[in-house]
Amino acid sequence: MAQSPVPPFDANIIQGVADVLGETVEGLSGSEIDQALAQARIPNVSPGITKRHRIFNALAAHQNKHGNGKSLVALINETMAPVRYRNELALHARRMAELNEVLIYAGLAVDDKGDVVRPKGGAASTLDEAAQRAGSIRSELRRRGTHRRVLDYCTDELMQKNNFHAMLEASKSIPARLREMAGIQGDGAGLVDATLSGSSGPLIAINDGVSETDRAEQAGFANLVKGILSMCRNPTAHDPRLRREVTDDELLEALTMMSMVHRRFDAARSTPGP
Repeated sequence: MAQSPVPPFDANIIQGVADVLGETVEGLSGSEIDQALAQARIPNVSPGITKRHRIFNALAAHQNKHGNGKSLVALINETMAPVRYRNELALHARRMAELNEVLIYAGLAVDDKGDVVRPKGGAASTLDEAAQRAGSIRSELRRRGTHRRVLDYCTDELMQKNNFHAMLEASKSIPARLREMAGIQGDGAGLVDATLSGSSGPLIAINDGVSETDRAEQAGFANLVKGILSMCRNPTAHDPRLRREVTDDELLEALTMMSMVHRRFDAARSTPGP
């Protein structure tokens, strides 16, 4: 790729790359950005500002000056070199997947060697096409707007294409959220009963609980949460992975359902327990 002509990139592509590499939690540190820009021979035109803006300004200025997109390719090649991630394999996989979700719109991708390449198929033009072409379940989940709580629990497993453990880890997000919101301990059906049911009213209420319809919805939600734990957590917790296959479609449907549960939690009213 480095020897091929690289036309200028759209500003949205540059911003997307800057957002990934300069992400607050898992992005490059400020010193890593400064070092990578220097090693890629890209002038750091605005040192000391927000990481995303520092990367965007450096790439945009270099592209505007030289009339090509070689600076963006050079920076990705520099920051994605596998030797940088010898003790952080999962981080490399996550960052590669996130960059590919951006680069697919320019008809490019980062390969396992950390190089920017031009895969077959050209550039994606729609969200559906990008998710399909990026080749990861995580891309499809992000396209669907899957709740961040779900992705936080299973990102590493998704990057490793480990559907079995991705479902298991994602399902743990629900009891963890119940404990957090209600301020009590417990697990499984007992925890669900204590937080979403209860003889004196639920500690976590998804509606006003005034009408019969409200109470039926609350009871149905509690049963749904129990069902998710029974279907998605208990079997994967007890069965060996070799005896239970979790298909891509099954995983997508399960994680989408868990996402819906977390969105109801977002809007719920919680009362800390004793």
